[in-house]
Amino acid sequence: MGVALDGRGALRASAHLGPHGARDRAGLSAAHRLDERALAGLGVNPFAGAHTVLFVHAHPDDETLSSGGLILWLVERGVRVHLLTATRGERGEVVPALRDRAGGDRAALTGIRIDELARAARALGITDARYLGEPPARAEDLPPRRYLDSGMRWITPTVAGPVDDAPVDALTRAPEAEVAADVLAYVQHVAPDLVISYDDQGGYGHPDHRFIRAAALAASRTAGVPFVELVEPDAAGAFVVDSSDRLGAVKDALRAHATQLTVDGGDVVHSGGQREPIRTAVGVRLVP
Repeated sequence: MGVALDGRGALRASAHLGPHGARDRAGLSAAHRLDERALAGLGVNPFAGAHTVLFVHAHPDDETLSSGGLILWLVERGVRVHLLTATRGERGEVVPALRDRAGGDRAALTGIRIDELARAARALGITDARYLGEPPARAEDLPPRRYLDSGMRWITPTVAGPVDDAPVDALTRAPEAEVAADVLAYVQHVAPDLVISYDDQGGYGHPDHRFIRAAALAASRTAGVPFVELVEPDAAGAFVVDSSDRLGAVKDALRAHATQLTVDGGDVVHSGGQREPIRTAVGVRLVP
């Protein structure tokens, strides 16, 4: 069980959420409130004293699906939130209702997804959102480059894996050192107190998630900035922010990503028809 903060800063126990893309419904009822003294030592709040944080994500919509409630919680507390997105989600599957407009034209979809991320970032209160490979998120003396979505396939009902046809400019085909250097350039530009990205499995295993996580961790180590990973609320040592009272704001940000998902009540329906509860409890853990 992880340590959780509700919207009023009170500590509470977290409910279970399964992997992104196939989260479990079991345990999603309201968490039991616990006495603050009983939770002492079960999780470390990495945000204590933080003024600026940097989220590093793989594709547009990851920032909201994986960490939207956490971002809102931080912004409400006066923390400046920067977002670095590695790709523009060029290979994202489009929801059926919009496939005629964007599903068959990757250039058109790219432009739409850029606009979607901009709207979501505004809804979440993000200070600045940039793309990897473009200054200031590009290593010095290197020309700008665009990292492409590598794509994924489901290798189990809940775990993603690599595809055989990743484009030559895909994120996962780029030199690891170059990607880490680009992340480092933005870390040095922003000077955050924390760098936040996925766990070592990339959440649900997407190759781009795992790749950018490794690059973000390497950059944070070089810069001497603590690295925080997004984990399930019941992960060992997790500090959990419960943003259930921000569900409406999370929904607003999710709706910005109209090509990728649909909001239906308290659920998000993905382009492939997968349905899952909207994530309002976000677990984080400081990586030693």
